[in-house]
Amino acid sequence: MTALRLFLPVMLALALWQGAVTLLAMPPFILPDPLRVAGTLWTSRALLADHAMVTLTEVLAGLALGAGLGWISAVGLALSPGAARLLRPLLVFSQAVPVFALAPILTLWFGYGIGSKIAMTLLIIYFPVTSAFFDALMRPPAGWEAMARVMGGSPARILWHIRIPAALPGFLSGLRLAAVYAPIGAVLGEWVGASRGLGYLMLLANGRAKTDLMFAALLVLAVLTLALHRAVDRGCLALEARRLK
Repeated sequence: MTALRLFLPVMLALALWQGAVTLLAMPPFILPDPLRVAGTLWTSRALLADHAMVTLTEVLAGLALGAGLGWISAVGLALSPGAARLLRPLLVFSQAVPVFALAPILTLWFGYGIGSKIAMTLLIIYFPVTSAFFDALMRPPAGWEAMARVMGGSPARILWHIRIPAALPGFLSGLRLAAVYAPIGAVLGEWVGASRGLGYLMLLANGRAKTDLMFAALLVLAVLTLALHRAVDRGCLALEARRLK
């Protein structure tokens, strides 16, 4: 049943795509038809796989670092109300700066290698994870926290044994969003400056008018993003089920 729910939208999208190419008489260098893109996916599979592994490495590294730093930051802000009042407005202000505008600066600092792409990915997911987890930490079950205080629990023990377990759904919600945003950060970094990765391959194909290869790279990126989100979602569901036992 799940496969059918996925199959029908994909077939509808392909039909609309083919219909647009046929009815509008689009030339292949503007909008290639699905069969041409499918052929490129097959003939360039080794090239696409090589660049996809680079992007996936950047995404996974940035996701792990961003989630870890987001966890630590949210817990630190929850432990220190003064730090929260001082630093949280800065976190919000950091989101007012377009992330794409920071990509050249990160490339200047970390170079054209994988480091700048990981930094870009980390930056784009850090705020959602930190904000979602911190908000959940600041809304603990009132009865549980009051009971722990009556029993003499220290703030650190209350945080570890009550507030963090209760806030886990908030953290997992931020992590699910991060799984979708992480590939965006990696590709943005590759567009600014890179020699490998799906974003770089898309720019290279566009510059050489190989639109079918550009669409093929885009489809691989979409599949990669969906697979990552699915994997993270399954992991989150498993953690939530274990928490409720």
